[in-house]
Amino acid sequence: MATRKVAFYGKGGIGKSTTSQNTAAAMAYFFGKKVMIHGCDPKADATRMILGGKPQETVLDLVRKLGEEEITLEQVVKVGFGGIRCVESGGPEPGVGCAGRGIITAINLMEEMGGYPEDLDFLFYDVLGDVVCGGFAMPMREGKAQEIYIVTSGEMMAIYAANNICKGLTKYAMRTGVRLGGLICNSRKVDKEMELMEEFCDRLGTKLVHFVPRDNIVQKAEFNKKTVIEFDPECNQAQEYKKLAENIINNKDLVIPKPLTMDELENLVVKYGIVD
Repeated sequence: MATRKVAFYGKGGIGKSTTSQNTAAAMAYFFGKKVMIHGCDPKADATRMILGGKPQETVLDLVRKLGEEEITLEQVVKVGFGGIRCVESGGPEPGVGCAGRGIITAINLMEEMGGYPEDLDFLFYDVLGDVVCGGFAMPMREGKAQEIYIVTSGEMMAIYAANNICKGLTKYAMRTGVRLGGLICNSRKVDKEMELMEEFCDRLGTKLVHFVPRDNIVQKAEFNKKTVIEFDPECNQAQEYKKLAENIINNKDLVIPKPLTMDELENLVVKYGIVD
């Protein structure tokens, strides 16, 4: 079976990295999947819980230090919980250069070095998703990712960002074959959140992959530098991530979304009385 290349997008602070790491951990722990995470956020925090809180030296840090010719896979790829392989692109020095270009450099370098094993079941790209410039759109723009999952919530700016990401995806869908796998609601416990998410997905022409309830055990696990699955695999929240992982594993409903116009989006927000 070919590796399924999945990118997680979403507004900054929505819990995208928490969601992607717990999903990866659930795939490895409950389903025995071979998973790799390539963090594409300059904060380089997409793999921290998988690695027990250890900061990882990034590809771009090593490029600056050693030069592209001297970097080895052993330096940039670390293995964490559940055998999950982890790499972080990193970012430019503050105030210098484009972080999007750094993503392109890091992914291309990993491909040249053979850094993505052929026996992977899933390769996750964790991408800063409320910036859909050319660089940050790279996993979808260049066909590196085949499936896009957008982490969102029932808050206005999260929905606005999700709609924008869908607009970006439609630009590349015909050329690269990239498709939307669906939306993941990382619940904020706002009023009528489930109903809003279901209507938003319906209007986009996609589905709600899973509604992840809010639970303080997520923060407790993070304080202990672990995913929920490693911290307490029997707890209710671990079972929610298990269901999310299962839904992605079994998902065959990949679509080109139909983004809403600004007027349609505002009317939807008004209908559900959302105030950020």
